[in-house]
Amino acid sequence: MGIEMIAPHHPRRSLNLTQDGRPLRRYKRRWHVERLMAWLQCARKLVTRFEHKAENFLAFLKLRCIVILLRRL
Repeated sequence: MGIEMIAPHHPRRSLNLTQDGRPLRRYKRRWHVERLMAWLQCARKLVTRFEHKAENFLAFLKLRCIVILLRRL
């Protein structure tokens, strides 16, 4: 099916390493995306999707991203 498992090695493993590092870089980037999605889930308006129009929903999504970015500064 073309699916490749990407999992970091256990730090105390003494066997030969089988991954060359490229997939592990994708694994690290994936964590950032999952963290952003978790932060977006804190907004009740986005989770329940009270807005019926896609434009309004996208506007609230952008607003929430701006709030997240401002909190990180």
